[in-house]
Amino acid sequence: MTEQAPSRLPSPRVAPSVAPTTNSHLDISEVTKNFGSQAVLKGVNLSVARGGTTAIVGPSGSGKTTLLRLIAGFEHPNTGSISLNGNPVAGDGVRVPAHRRHVGYVAQDGALFPHLTVGQNVAFGLDAGKLDGGRRAVRARVEALLDMVSLDPAMAKRRPHQLSGGQQQRVALARALAREPELMLLDEPFSALDAGLRVATRRAVAKVLNAAGVTTILVTHDQAEALSFADQVAIMRGGRLAQIGNPFVVYTRPADRATAEFLGEAVILDAWMEGSLATCSLGGIAVRRPPAQGRVQLMLRPEQIRIAPDGPIRGVVVDTDYFGPETTVRIKLGAYTAQDGAGQGQSHRYPGGGEIITIRHWNASITRPGTELCLRVVGEGVAFPVGE
Repeated sequence: MTEQAPSRLPSPRVAPSVAPTTNSHLDISEVTKNFGSQAVLKGVNLSVARGGTTAIVGPSGSGKTTLLRLIAGFEHPNTGSISLNGNPVAGDGVRVPAHRRHVGYVAQDGALFPHLTVGQNVAFGLDAGKLDGGRRAVRARVEALLDMVSLDPAMAKRRPHQLSGGQQQRVALARALAREPELMLLDEPFSALDAGLRVATRRAVAKVLNAAGVTTILVTHDQAEALSFADQVAIMRGGRLAQIGNPFVVYTRPADRATAEFLGEAVILDAWMEGSLATCSLGGIAVRRPPAQGRVQLMLRPEQIRIAPDGPIRGVVVDTDYFGPETTVRIKLGAYTAQDGAGQGQSHRYPGGGEIITIRHWNASITRPGTELCLRVVGEGVAFPVGE
């Protein structure tokens, strides 16, 4: 990304999902929530399709967990409404208690009972009245649930402290699944795990929930986790949803600069927009549906900027950070000069020049500091009005 002084973040501009949600399971309409004089949620609207997976991602304090607790029934909105399967459960004088919403909840730490065995923890979520066969039926159901989350049924005799963090999270999921919820809420359940275990546990949980056909909402502050886990991503900032859409759309076409930079590394350059072409230090970049003409800020993802022997753009390596399979490379760009007018031979120096950008490359041997590189841009850019 370019080395620029941080600016005050603007209010989010909501960009709705590309396609409207069909067969909606959860509908949230104009929900607000205050704690004392502090407004935590400021008019949230969200629809989640039945059987779908939605990730709500945002920085700490943005209102993610509060929204999840409202859906679960642990808190009640000040204004607005929440409906499940078309039936109101909160708002407009309605307040359906948590235990009657058919909603499962897995907390960040799993919240297992330390004095109970794994089997007893899972059985705690069972409705014994629905099982015929007494203790034998309960034991069989516990074993089936443990198998569902890829745990050996023999673990039922262990205590939570005898399990790894990933195993504890799977037990918590099995306990939540025991009540056969229609909607599963996951409140940053993988954040306490190390990187390798986090990925494996996330994949296992996603597979289980998908196979069970359970509508799922994941709250996380991990952008990569949100993009890889869900088929719909909602970015929350300052108590509002800044953008809602499928992972590809929100990553490649973010609604504003703050969303772009939150979802991953972003190269931001001053540019001049004419029609659908933005010209900057990286040359002329196509932009779909530009929001303005004239001076704009252009956003590209680092992976769009490639080192190419025949690339038209030149830059000098400032420094690098080696990460094994890839190297982060900081490059100082030269000013870009292009010809204006058909055959008139007039040149124009476009905005920018001297900017430092960050890209990633697999070959550390060709990116030593001081090396001049030729660059090429692949794909479209995204333009933001100046000052956004």
